[in-house]
Amino acid sequence: MPRNKYPEETVQKILDVSLKLFLEKGYEETTVLDIVNNLGGLTRGAFYHHFKSKEEVLDALGDKLFFDNNPFEKVKKEKGLSGLEKIKKVIKLQFQNQELQEVNTMSICLLNNPRILADFLQKQQKMIAPYLEELFREAIEDGSIKNIKYPKSLASFFTVMVDVWVIPSIFPCSQEELIEKIYFLKELFDSMGIPVMDEEILQGSLQQIKHLDRE
Repeated sequence: MPRNKYPEETVQKILDVSLKLFLEKGYEETTVLDIVNNLGGLTRGAFYHHFKSKEEVLDALGDKLFFDNNPFEKVKKEKGLSGLEKIKKVIKLQFQNQELQEVNTMSICLLNNPRILADFLQKQQKMIAPYLEELFREAIEDGSIKNIKYPKSLASFFTVMVDVWVIPSIFPCSQEELIEKIYFLKELFDSMGIPVMDEEILQGSLQQIKHLDRE
């Protein structure tokens, strides 16, 4: 069999087809065979050459959708915003990325798998926390956040609380308890002098919970 001269195109095609099927049929209802049958002649072998499983495809989709519209890189170019305002804008931009939100929702059930959970936690600390640390340092320097001495630790803590502690498959809770966690986080960050959760972000978080409950 001739070597594929354009592996990046094959990977992109697999991701595009998978995203379309996941959004149309749902992640659980989509099989690897469904994906292969929509690849326009590519074989199951081509799929498994690039991805070990459907779970790996979903993980790659999450990364791609994030980095294709990286909110941290976008706010870096914003002029006239304080560090705190940039952090808020990052959160709002993530709410606006509907495809990423859908993929993230699909991924929640996979976090019961210890290996996938470990990979997720590692990515949060290696990929997201450094971006946040940079913005926290900027906010401290411009005075929009005060009385914070350890921005690196704050960034690590923030990602755990916002992106991990509120995931029901990791910390089981009812919808009411999850809503309570959101209000608690707002109170916590406000009391720390980090008022990142304004009314728009609070309502966006509550809407996500309602959407999650329908899944």
